[in-house]
Amino acid sequence: MSRVILRFLSYFAVVFAIDQLIKWVFLHGFRYHGSFVDLILVYNKGVAFSMLSFLGANLKYLQLGLIALLLGYLLGQKELLRSHTAAFGLILGGGCSNILDRFIHPGVVDYIFWHKWFEFAVFNFADIMINLGVAIILIQALILRKKK
Repeated sequence: MSRVILRFLSYFAVVFAIDQLIKWVFLHGFRYHGSFVDLILVYNKGVAFSMLSFLGANLKYLQLGLIALLLGYLLGQKELLRSHTAAFGLILGGGCSNILDRFIHPGVVDYIFWHKWFEFAVFNFADIMINLGVAIILIQALILRKKK
């Protein structure tokens, strides 16, 4: 199990560090305006699409509690963590990076704004990693279901 924890922590740390580094670049003035995407600094005070922003500062504590519950559950359900090590590392690395933003900035630091053909919410690397982690779990579940 220690190898699983080490792999999980590796994925977690890499996602967390990359996301915080990218955010640092935007916090220090980087901007780009393109025909498909703009890279701009935005503080998101809610969750996806600014939902739950009405919770204000309480949102960070709610999210922190949910992360702690998920981590506790995963440590108790070792087989689940073993079968989805990378995915949970991506999800929790991105989630913790976004929660850290809530404690040290006015909101989550977002910076990718897709605007070609349609306008999408502004998001960040951590959001991509969270969604990738969820997609990996779903794909693994579908593959396992087909094998049975």
